[in-house]
Amino acid sequence: MASDWLSKSDSADALHNANNISRKTIDSIGRSLQHFDWPDYVVFVWMLVSCIMVGIFFGYRNYQKHRNDSQATGNETEAQDYLVGSRKMQIFPVAVSLVASWVSGVPMLGTATEIYLYGTQFCYIVISMVLAGVLMHYLFLPVFHELRITSTFEYLQLRFDSRMRLLGSILFTLACLLWMPIVIYVPALAFNQVTGLSVHIITPVVCIICMFYTSIGGLKAVVWTDVIQSGVTLLALLAVLIKGTYDVGGLEEVLNRNIAGERLEAPNLDPNPTLRHSFWIMLFGAPVWVCEGIACSQDMVQRFLSLPTLKDARKALKGFVVGWIGVNVIFFMLGMLVYATYYRCDPLTTQLARAKDQLLPLFVMETFAAYPGMTGVFVAGIFSAALSSLSSALNALSAITLEDFFKPYSKKPLTETQIRYIMRSSVLVYGAISVLLSMLVEHLGTVMQLAMTLSSASAAPLLGMFVMGILMPWVNGTGALYGGILGMVTMFYMCYNAQYSIASGRRTFDVKPVSVDDCSYEFAYNSTLTETKQGEQELEQIGKSIYHISYMYFTLFGMIVTCLAGTVVSLLSNARGRGRHGTIDPKLLAPCIRSTQSTGKTRTVQAIDIRRTAINEAIAEGL
Repeated sequence: MASDWLSKSDSADALHNANNISRKTIDSIGRSLQHFDWPDYVVFVWMLVSCIMVGIFFGYRNYQKHRNDSQATGNETEAQDYLVGSRKMQIFPVAVSLVASWVSGVPMLGTATEIYLYGTQFCYIVISMVLAGVLMHYLFLPVFHELRITSTFEYLQLRFDSRMRLLGSILFTLACLLWMPIVIYVPALAFNQVTGLSVHIITPVVCIICMFYTSIGGLKAVVWTDVIQSGVTLLALLAVLIKGTYDVGGLEEVLNRNIAGERLEAPNLDPNPTLRHSFWIMLFGAPVWVCEGIACSQDMVQRFLSLPTLKDARKALKGFVVGWIGVNVIFFMLGMLVYATYYRCDPLTTQLARAKDQLLPLFVMETFAAYPGMTGVFVAGIFSAALSSLSSALNALSAITLEDFFKPYSKKPLTETQIRYIMRSSVLVYGAISVLLSMLVEHLGTVMQLAMTLSSASAAPLLGMFVMGILMPWVNGTGALYGGILGMVTMFYMCYNAQYSIASGRRTFDVKPVSVDDCSYEFAYNSTLTETKQGEQELEQIGKSIYHISYMYFTLFGMIVTCLAGTVVSLLSNARGRGRHGTIDPKLLAPCIRSTQSTGKTRTVQAIDIRRTAINEAIAEGL
């Protein structure tokens, strides 16, 4: 059966003999598919202009508000409005913005690639999202919302000390700087497929537009542009799904072709931790990765904190989980649809698609070749998803730069002008760094696995630090600090080796069978995808190391290392009398842990406000 899906040797020989002719044929087909006409450009430009106008609108309204309200609290009012929307945001736009922050171009293109190459095991990640939502609902969200903090990492200072706040801020900044270049690269890759323009030309344009409206409008502009961009993205996805399914012959035909091609699979119950995906990986590894992305990311928590009450925040969380699952079901269907379309003529083997993550853009161009403007809608949808994620990260980095890098170390209280320049200039600096780093992404493998692996380098120890604070009252500041550092070093070593082995070709993954038997054009045979078996055999001979575990286990592994090291160091430092003594305010612990703390051994609830006041006074005095 599998041999039917692989090209026959004599056909390959004939194609090799006609290499020069076939190369011209492929090039001419590729150029004919690059049909981004004026209706497509109109749709695309309209999306960009709408984002810019939203930023200008909220920027101007904020300026007028603070100019007219001369009796307000000055710089603090503007900072709160810019970073958390004065904590008066509404549930629906925040929930939509939360979904949009996660639905970047990475899952849009990466999920289709994942299913096309490796099958539907990845689809069971919906289980992970539900579990992570439960953890966020009961453990993390009550703590953050009751404290009414602006920077997530202020919690680490309240629970431990200022060293932990600085370490947490640095780890999150590194995580964003590793992740944002991928977010920028993905829409540029799609634009390259439909227009032929270099990704290195498109990425600065995308980032400049995003930096503009983010720096001007603040969180309100980010949230409301997310609402607009989500509408464009959803329209594009549904249009592609409906038209593509109709062209193939209906949903039943899509499912039948995926079953025959070994894509549609039941959960894999193999406990082998080196598999890419399995049921156990989705049950234990992926929920931890998802939980970190919700609970420890400034951009996500910042939106929850923009809502007035904990009840509202929990409603937004439920909306986010439901919305994320709904959008990802569309992604899964698109992945199966792409395979059903190319099940007898693999565009990667024929090199009609030059990169794995260009499969979906190629499919869209062929599907809507006779419909001017529809390709523009799809590309605008990818850019919308990318812009929403990028703007969220930039706004979060702006908050961290102000609250964690400048305020604690300023000898004098920052003026309104200084705060304004810090918040806006940090957006520009981080955006420029992301553009430069995006030039390296194309050499590091498929975007889905790359994004999850690199995010784990900083995310795993960061999650471990918050877990120690919220769930492990016996851990002190010294233990948490050394645990975080050890976890960071361990994870950077693992992630570097994992990605280097992929980029160097030393580690490959066994892909599903493909076929080129029914291609309607001539091509030069590309054998790269058939080399995976040899790569797996070489890997077996070399031997598997710890960094060969599934990339979805990386965050869990790093969190465990961080928490174990933090526990050991805390016990040792307490035994030597060097740890921080005293009781812990119950508001700094998860509700389920508070009940285990004796009332006589905890401070009063008001103590947390006293501690925060002392910290703010020390910052104001430059201590």
